[in-house]
Amino acid sequence: MSSSLPVPLDVKLMNLTANLLLLGFLLLALGTGGRWLMQHPVFAIRGLTVLGDISHTSALTLRAHVGPQLKGTFLTVDLNAVRLAFESVPWVRRAVVQREFPSRLRVVLQEHQAAAYWGEEGESTLVNSHGEVFEANLGEIEQDQLPRLDGPVEQSAQVLAMYRELLPLFEALDLPIEQLALSGRGNWRVQLASGASLELGSGGVPEVTARARQFLGTVAQVAAHHGRKLDALEGADLRYAQGYALRLRGVSTVTAQDPARKN
Repeated sequence: MSSSLPVPLDVKLMNLTANLLLLGFLLLALGTGGRWLMQHPVFAIRGLTVLGDISHTSALTLRAHVGPQLKGTFLTVDLNAVRLAFESVPWVRRAVVQREFPSRLRVVLQEHQAAAYWGEEGESTLVNSHGEVFEANLGEIEQDQLPRLDGPVEQSAQVLAMYRELLPLFEALDLPIEQLALSGRGNWRVQLASGASLELGSGGVPEVTARARQFLGTVAQVAAHHGRKLDALEGADLRYAQGYALRLRGVSTVTAQDPARKN
């Protein structure tokens, strides 16, 4: 009978070392080959396919913002960096960037839809249909007679929502809203296209619209009682427990008996 001798420990270590070295060599070769393959000119980015809303954005503007981010190849380009570059372009709200095999990038853009001017007159800021404030060239606005909204930037969506609730109430009496502002203390002020200024007080949509409905439901009768029409309206203060203070050309009156204000 023959019996096998145990493999010496040093031989085992030598075999293990050889196997590890071989594995390391293979991994290094794969890594080097992979890097070489990814950097190969065959995978160079050949172009961009841009889809979506681009009515305010020229190809030259896009190239200036995005060109520096098109580094590397189709396989190595940083899609997130490219997306952020597109979203830094004025009027671009959102960009979705994908690889389009074998050598192109596909980009879908969504532009801001201007709903109103934002801030003081002369500022280059707008608020979009989602209530988000953004900067843009005001000369590129296509809509006529946008309203002007103002307030804390972090509450821009709330200001836009309030404007949308109040607008039909005032337009029903042919009193279009030109400006709506929310103060830092939470008070709402409306300026009509006629120049009349209305203090609406504080609160959310239910409270403010309730005061507005009370005012709009009776202001024409109150004006007529004083021999005036609505075009004589110069201002009103709705921050009263009941009723409101009304200022007409040549007339000032309070419709409520209780003058206690609601702040």
